[in-house]
Amino acid sequence: MARLLIALGLFLLVAGVALALFPRAFSWFGTLPGDLRIRRDGVSIFIPITSALLLSGALTLVINLIAWFLRR
Repeated sequence: MARLLIALGLFLLVAGVALALFPRAFSWFGTLPGDLRIRRDGVSIFIPITSALLLSGALTLVINLIAWFLRR
């Protein structure tokens, strides 16, 4: 469990540094087709369906790769 938490922490650290250093590289996130934006009188609703699916797939791949390396 400790190794998994360390790996997750390192991943979050790398992701945070990447977002801080290269914010324009990730500006597409949240503006994909399928991300819903509803704007009415003083109310704004944002539902990132496509972005959430893409993020879920990427995180599943990363977590499975980390688990595979830790089992070896």
